[in-house]
Amino acid sequence: MCLRKILIFIALLSALISAFADVARTTIYVPFTAGGTVDIFARVIAQELSQKSNSSFLVENKLGGGGVIATNTVAKSKPDGLTLLAFHQGIVYNSALSSSLPYDLLKDLVPIAIVGVTPNVLVVPANAPYKTFGEFVSFAKANPMVLNYGSAGVGSNGHLAMEMLEAAAGIKLTHVPYKGMPQAVADVAGNQIQAVLTTLPAAIPFIQSGKVLPLATSGLKRSSVLPNVPTIIELGYKGFVYEPWYGFLGPSGMSAENVERISNLIVNASNNPEIAKKLTIEGIEMRATGYQKFKKILVDDFAIWGETINKLGIKGQ
Repeated sequence: MCLRKILIFIALLSALISAFADVARTTIYVPFTAGGTVDIFARVIAQELSQKSNSSFLVENKLGGGGVIATNTVAKSKPDGLTLLAFHQGIVYNSALSSSLPYDLLKDLVPIAIVGVTPNVLVVPANAPYKTFGEFVSFAKANPMVLNYGSAGVGSNGHLAMEMLEAAAGIKLTHVPYKGMPQAVADVAGNQIQAVLTTLPAAIPFIQSGKVLPLATSGLKRSSVLPNVPTIIELGYKGFVYEPWYGFLGPSGMSAENVERISNLIVNASNNPEIAKKLTIEGIEMRATGYQKFKKILVDDFAIWGETINKLGIKGQ
């Protein structure tokens, strides 16, 4: 092979390598099982980002430790923007519940963007003797500790939200921790336990099938998915609003340019009407938020929930 052909071959090979290098692969770690709210929003956004950028965004479910394993994996990864974490507000609870985590939330991770929030819904068995939120509260007051409610475990969203609700309504319930919320909701449908306060995506199939009865939602306003169900705040409990956020974080040390670039991609994807429609159907209220505002939200939540969890006396397992 003559020198000219060799040089042409090298040039073509270099161009081919550069072309593949330009199509970067970003891994989004999801700390929960496939089909859950975090997994759903992560996959919908990942698909949109892959289509609208010169990158491939792939979702990988990495379970364990209530999200700690996936979070630590991202916290310890190279800060090149190719490793992200999809999580919800529960990442703050983990830090407030334990002083022995292998990472520091505010030091080892950087907030990138929030996609939306998920108001929760209080559901009870369809054949329960109480048919409204007011009747549920009255029954619970007359029968302290008799009603059992389920959650995905000590310190989970469902546990903390119900602790807040008990305090706001002046009632006492019995907590039954599960390994996951799907089984807890199924047990409400089967009348093994009497209530859960859970995300709309987890509850909607049971509500639509008539197996559980929705009494109230926890957002600032009524959910577009359950427009006939009142909010707890409109029923007179003005201090009770619970709307956990869902978003993306990355390892600290990412360049400002990378954080801004990925944040803008996620916000733009979230504002896409087709994407918003898909996620709204899943019970997510779209509230796209960039990295600067997300940072303040994360810091504020860290302080607020740390104080709340300490006041409630809840300890992680």
